[in-house]
Amino acid sequence: MSDASPDSLFKLSGKTALVTGGSRGIGRSLALGLAAAGADVIATTRSEDPLTELCHSIEALGRKCHVFQLDVRDVSSVTRLFAELKNQRLSADILINNAGVEQVCPSLDVDEALWDTICDTNLKGSFFVAQQFAKALIALQKEGSLINLGSLTSAVGVPTATAYTASKSGILGMTRALSTEWSPQGIRVNAIGPGYFRTELTEAFYQDQAWQDAMRAKIPMDRFGQLDELTGIAVFLASRASSYVSGQIFYVDGGYLASI
Repeated sequence: MSDASPDSLFKLSGKTALVTGGSRGIGRSLALGLAAAGADVIATTRSEDPLTELCHSIEALGRKCHVFQLDVRDVSSVTRLFAELKNQRLSADILINNAGVEQVCPSLDVDEALWDTICDTNLKGSFFVAQQFAKALIALQKEGSLINLGSLTSAVGVPTATAYTASKSGILGMTRALSTEWSPQGIRVNAIGPGYFRTELTEAFYQDQAWQDAMRAKIPMDRFGQLDELTGIAVFLASRASSYVSGQIFYVDGGYLASI
């Protein structure tokens, strides 16, 4: 009889989590949260930054940390990453598809370069990382958990964020489609839709006090999210606690979507 105690259900000991865009913001926070739950971490960054501070923090938790350079917009870079993981006998049980970019721009001013940068990073990149992750798991005959990063814009439209909204709406559709295809092979696919969290990616918005006041007024909990408040849902989706959950998106938004 399996152990159904809460500690056992949420424990990630013996698991390895691959976190794309792990150098800052949500990616860094989730890498630390999964390590605290017992997982070793493979973090990727587009720069050559070795993420020394992140690795020290993860190792202080008694977990292993590996860092690789990855540009998710470049499919050959994705392929090379998974070839290198195989060469080093590293494999991930959990994927946090986090790497992403955002840039607000009136839709009449969006050019091809901006559209491609956002959609290639957020949607195309997430798909090809997911594809390689699934191929590796299937080859090893292992089960796994794939967690995509959606957004409030997976559910609602936002002015001046057409490309970003398109990419994150695509993440929701991709999550559902991959779940129907890969769940029979033991790969659960879900998504997290963060509400308003202050990160380097969104810092420009928070410099405007009028914007802060207007946005906070729309959130029933009357505050913005703290990054560690995303850890619980990520651990849940990565762990045995969610063994019968696939094809879902979980919004962590202080009640925002429920109120509109």
